[in-house]
Amino acid sequence: MVDWSLARQIARFAAGGALVPDLGVDLDRMSADAERQVADYTSLKLPGPPPPPEMIDRATWAEINIDTLSSLLDPVGERLSGRFGSAGPLAGPLRAATSATLAAEVGLVAGYMSQRVLGQYELSLLQPEQPARLLFVGPNLVKAIGEMSLDRDSFLAWIVFHEVTHVFQLAGVDWLRPYLAGLLTEYLETVEVSIEKGAAGGLPSLPSAKEIADAYREGGLAALVQTKEQRGILRRLQAVMAVVEGYSEHVMDAVGEKVLPGYEKLRDAMDRRRASRSAPQRILERLLGLDLKMRQYVVGKQFCDAVEEKHGIETLNRVWESPELLPSLAELDRPEDWVSRISNKRAAA
Repeated sequence: MVDWSLARQIARFAAGGALVPDLGVDLDRMSADAERQVADYTSLKLPGPPPPPEMIDRATWAEINIDTLSSLLDPVGERLSGRFGSAGPLAGPLRAATSATLAAEVGLVAGYMSQRVLGQYELSLLQPEQPARLLFVGPNLVKAIGEMSLDRDSFLAWIVFHEVTHVFQLAGVDWLRPYLAGLLTEYLETVEVSIEKGAAGGLPSLPSAKEIADAYREGGLAALVQTKEQRGILRRLQAVMAVVEGYSEHVMDAVGEKVLPGYEKLRDAMDRRRASRSAPQRILERLLGLDLKMRQYVVGKQFCDAVEEKHGIETLNRVWESPELLPSLAELDRPEDWVSRISNKRAAA
């Protein structure tokens, strides 16, 4: 349904033409050092060697992520395409227009995000046969170092800590990847798009202004298509991703404080970077629901910091024992409630 070739072209254009810079660092050595540091602090283990780090440009990052998006959106697109049969003589034009529109939206979103991402542990949740990749977006790293006046080696090592922690989580916690894949599959299976006949002969009806305003407050325009069932699944996804992101942020600080010169400046600069988005950026991210990820960093890190500070890393690591021990969205705001619940589970056992 989506014209993926067009989506890639638009993403490349939106990403810009910045080339991969020579940062003058040994990324392999940094990754290997991060692997040792993260393993020592967390006690998490990998089932095998992690993927080698790759320094890439923005356009490459956008294309890689569009390939991943295609595995997520194609099943929904196929169901949408089947709905056009009810649109009568407009079926062909509607299908072509929708295909191009979706391609443009996906391409523009991927291109926009490619200009902000620093690193990513990239893996396909729905295609486990696809090898994982450890990616770093060179132009964005150079830009961030210059804008924030940071020590290059310390900043890069700090970012590598974050992404390598994701490797330990998603490769080392054997149930986490299939659990996320199951939630995502469950969500996508609930997505249905209907084409309602009306004055235009077959165009979908538009939501009211009140629906748009309510959805905007609740989490972006994506909320317009969420049923009660979908919102429940999304809350579970948000909770686990807040733990995943917050744990990585916690590890960045715990390890970085011990081994990196100027660590406090790194944290202050990163927090300012996330908070200093322009008004147009904030509006766009709100519309796309991307600000949810920003909140994941904050809420998840506060939870992990609070649990580790009072109860130690061993207690915090219980989040990785099973899906049942993951905190809920409510427990993320009340870490002691989560600690009490898991303590009672252990006592009952």
